Amino acid sequence: MHSDFDVAAPQYDDIFTYSNIGKAQRKLVFKHINSIIKQNKKLSILELNCGTGADAIELAKMNHNVVATDISAGMIEVAKAKQHPENLKFEVQDINTITKDSFNKKFDLIFSDFGGINCLSQTQLKTFFQKSTDLLLPNGKMAIVLMPKNCIWERFYFTLKGDKTKANRRNTDESVVANVDGVGVKTWYYNPQDIASLANDFYTTVKVKPIGVTIPPSYLEQSFVAKFPMLNIFKGLDSVLTASSLAKYADHFLIILEKR
Repeated sequence: MHSDFDVAAPQYDDIFTYSNIGKAQRKLVFKHINSIIKQNKKLSILELNCGTGADAIELAKMNHNVVATDISAGMIEVAKAKQHPENLKFEVQDINTITKDSFNKKFDLIFSDFGGINCLSQTQLKTFFQKSTDLLLPNGKMAIVLMPKNCIWERFYFTLKGDKTKANRRNTDESVVANVDGVGVKTWYYNPQDIASLANDFYTTVKVKPIGVTIPPSYLEQSFVAKFPMLNIFKGLDSVLTASSLAKYADHFLIILEKR
């Protein structure tokens, strides 16, 4: 299965996963889902848009049973090549075609990190929320990390550069073509209330947390703001700036939903 993200797969870990910014934002995500994943029982977890597998490997090391999927065969190839526990299985799957028959089990948790869900239009998202309930056990949860419309860093950075178009590019209901290693990928931005509304017929919103209010977007990895001591200051600030009201101003946000 071909995907635009196949192009990014070989460099993805260097560009994001193991970058200072990537590690800092991932640490925040895991901090906010600890109440789910650090229980005294094995969870059955389905990860969507798993990329090169960093989150899936971490979850499997916690002794959970994980099925990690991505539309990109290139991403899955990189993920499979990494050393990983036996309780982790990688599969090439398209989020838009996954149904209850795609797996021979149901899950305690559906997880998707760092904007994979932003590749879905509103219509696709509504369909996804409806179908995904069939994949979850009773009281099952979904934890997804998306890019919101009002990222403060993005507005500040591109305004300083005199590029008002990019400064406001997220604040639209239309798709925006994002550059992924030279390939244009259709992207939709959603604030937390947008997701809560689209999911409301099928899920109850449990938690909303900002991911990267002061920690900058990954395209600033090579700048001084991603280096010591600046990034440490930002990480400290993000550890206390956790109000749900700040989520729409961050680089990403986490929303946890519970099946109705």
